[in-house]
Order: sequence, then structure tokens, then C-alpha cells
Amino acid sequence: MSLEMMAGMADRCDDLRAPGAMNLIVSIFILVGMLVSYLPQHVRIIARGTAEGISPFFILLGVTSATSGFANILTLPQSRQDVACCHDLDTLHCMAGLLGIAQLGVQWMCFAFILVLFLVFFRYNDNVPAEEQAEQPPWQTAVLVAAVCVVHGLLVIVVTAVLAAVAPTHLSTWANVLGLMAALLAAIQYLPQIYTTYHLKHVGSLSIPMMCMQTPGGLLFAGSLFARLGWGGWSSWGIFLLTAVMQGMLLAMGIYYEVSRAADGHSHESSDVSNGHSNGNGGSAPPHVHVRKSRPLYQRMLSYRSARFDDSTPSRYSAHPEHYGSTPDEISDIIDRQESDAAAETQPLLRPGGIGNPRRDYDAAR
Repeated sequence: MSLEMMAGMADRCDDLRAPGAMNLIVSIFILVGMLVSYLPQHVRIIARGTAEGISPFFILLGVTSATSGFANILTLPQSRQDVACCHDLDTLHCMAGLLGIAQLGVQWMCFAFILVLFLVFFRYNDNVPAEEQAEQPPWQTAVLVAAVCVVHGLLVIVVTAVLAAVAPTHLSTWANVLGLMAALLAAIQYLPQIYTTYHLKHVGSLSIPMMCMQTPGGLLFAGSLFARLGWGGWSSWGIFLLTAVMQGMLLAMGIYYEVSRAADGHSHESSDVSNGHSNGNGGSAPPHVHVRKSRPLYQRMLSYRSARFDDSTPSRYSAHPEHYGSTPDEISDIIDRQESDAAAETQPLLRPGGIGNPRRDYDAAR
């Protein structure tokens, strides 16, 4: 290591020993806020029990972009210096210096968990409701997305490890490649989701509260990384600046569709109420609406003798008393009880509540 590099590292370590109070507070706030902002998305998928409305390609691009971004900040020269300075710093200052790395690590873990939930709650069988058949991609797409994410992550780990062991001087170039890859993936990450939301005209399992927190949070996060890394870290903070802009577009679209659906539901409800009032004031129902006259309720009164027996006792009109008695005396008692109940019956059989056709109004035929 040259004297110039050692002097630069010493200056970097001195900066970490005296972190700015405002920068430290903002970094901690972003770390906690990033973790909290993903919780509504996790909860919404679990609560709905489906990943309907979330584009699998949005998941694919998001996970690969987060993986590239996390690997990018790990391989940047500034981050490697921060990690090396932890040998000379106390625990508090070391943790404060690594907050930028922790932020991207939390972001990667949260998005990877969305991938896990997407796979868990994806409907792989054929028992999909008819209204969702045209909206849900085939299960092969979900499996392909998971496979590509795993392969991409393994390739990034292998290439980074090989360069660190064989050609560490090329890590800066590799970091810029990862940053450029993450930026390109982030640039197109929201395009599949924007298309899916536009096609469905609703957000489905996509969480609007998550986007409400992440859109301004992304701008704040980009500013925090810029303050920490400067223009040399453009490949890191540029990702979040671009992502925040695209996410803001998706958020505006989602809010528009949800407000439109709420307004349509309110108008339909008001229309139903007004139709109900007009019918109640003597108006007739629309010709296409079939108003079915409800059948009057009738409670069949049981005599004391028939009501006191349990479920194993035959009903008053049982046609097979021999099934409930094993001796002639028991069968005779059953027949006598049925005849007594029949004599006490006063309800005509072909009146509402009797044995007649329940769909026919017998009062109208009188």
C-alpha cells in the first residue's frame, strides 16, 4: 500500500471518528424507515393470501437490482476503507460508518422477502377463480423468476470473490459495473409493474402505503448517499434517485385507480339507495329487475309429546316406524304418537308453510 493510500485511509478514519450529528441522525432514520416502509407490502400479501396484481418481472428486476446495488456499495473503495477503519475505531463509530452499507443490505433483504412471499402465495394449481385466470401469469414464470434471481446472486458473489482474491485493483471497475447494472435494472424495474397496474386498473396486492413512504424516502436516501460518497458514488445514489422517480409515477397511477374505484362504488351504492326509495314510495321497479315475493315464515308448532323426544325418536310423519322400534309395543307407541300429533295438526298442507310448492304464492291463486 502506497503512502498516499495510507494517508487517504487515515483521513477517512478520522472522518469516521467525528461523524456529523445531522448526517448520523438522517442515516439512522433512513435505515429504520426503509425497514418499516416494506412492512405494509409484506403484510398486504400475507393478509390477501395472494400475490395477484404484482408483476413477476417487477420482482425479478427489483431483486437483481437490489443485489447489484448491495454488491456495488460493498466493493466501492470508500466502503472498503470504512470496513478497514473498523480495526482502529470503537464499536459505535464503526457502526455509524457502516450505516450506508447497512441501508442497502436492509433494502436487499426486504425485497428478497417480497420474492419469497410471491413464491409462497403464488397459486400454482388450477383452482384459480375465473376473474383471476387472465390476470395471473403461469406458474412457470414464477419459478423462472426465482431461478434467475438465485443464479444472478451467485454470479455476483463468485465474480466479486475472484476479483478480490486475484485482481483487487479491478474491484473499483467491477463496482462501477455493478452500479451501472443496478441503475439500468432500476430504470426499467417499474415498467412491468406500471403496465400490469394499467392493465388491471387496480393495485391488487401492491401496497400504496409502501410507495407513499418509499417515494420521498428514496429521494432522501439518494441525498444521504450523495453526502457520504460524493460525485464519485454516482453509481450508488443514482439508483435511488431514478427509482424514486419511477415509483412516484406508479404511486400516482395506483392512487388514481383506487380513488376511481371508490368513487364508482359510492355512485353505485347511491344509485341502489335511490332505487330503493323510489320503489318504497309507490314507484315500480325497473323492468329488468325481478322482484320475488318472499314466502311467509311459518313455525310449525310441535305438541308436548313430540317435542320431548330426542333425535333418535321418529318424527310425526315417519313412514317407517319399524326402524325406530324393536318390539311390537314400541312400534305401537310410535304409531299412536303419530296419530295423536296428526289429530292436533291444524295447518293446511297446501298453504304457505305446508308441504306445497315453496315457489308458488297460494294466496294469489285464491
